[in-house]
Amino acid sequence: MPEFQVEITTPDGSVDCFAVHPDGDGPFPPVILYMDVVGVRDELRNFARRIAGEGYFCLLPDMFYRLGPQNFDLSKGREEIERMFAAGRTLEMPMVMRDTSAWLDYFGSNPVAAGPAGAIGYCMSGRFVVAAAGTFPERFGAVASLYGVGIVTDEDDSPHLLADRIKAELYLGFAEHDPFVPENVIPELSKALEASGVPHAIETHPGTEHGFCFPERPGYVEDAAESVWRTVFDLYDRRLKG
Repeated sequence: MPEFQVEITTPDGSVDCFAVHPDGDGPFPPVILYMDVVGVRDELRNFARRIAGEGYFCLLPDMFYRLGPQNFDLSKGREEIERMFAAGRTLEMPMVMRDTSAWLDYFGSNPVAAGPAGAIGYCMSGRFVVAAAGTFPERFGAVASLYGVGIVTDEDDSPHLLADRIKAELYLGFAEHDPFVPENVIPELSKALEASGVPHAIETHPGTEHGFCFPERPGYVEDAAESVWRTVFDLYDRRLKG
């Protein structure tokens, strides 16, 4: 499969993105892979390759591009973890939506990509993919969020408040034990999506913790992670390839 780096211009600079798609000229349905707070790494590049292997043109942007290259060695302990979370806090909703517009435009101008876009976001990006579905309702056909943080908040830009604008089908997978997702999130999110008639599935995976999809994390649960992949690809196949 062809894989390459591409620079995409946004109002705030230039984003370095990893891109991969199946062999051939396509066109292939586009999918944006929104990184977790740990940032772009081989683990996520392998996710992008897996998505491409199922027939999609996958784009993995470095969302921390405004800060310059960021690498976090979590084995260094608390100080490095705090540095990582500080980087995550620099990402505000309006800037990520501006970035998303640029990524969608890249696909729109690329003859190898065609059709409604998909998105998948982990951890901090769970809120961004849900917000993207509401901000660009005509562009996204299928969106997946895994143990998304900040999808329901008390802020005016809480993603769940965009439910009445969403036209994509959503899959929202959560861990059974996750200190980053308060107990009110799933009920309030479900209520908002149901009230707006958004096609969706919310799933809590038993015996899992935050980060269970990442094979290089201590909390990786293979059965749950593979179940997520099956669900996501079923969603994409129905909503993006049809």
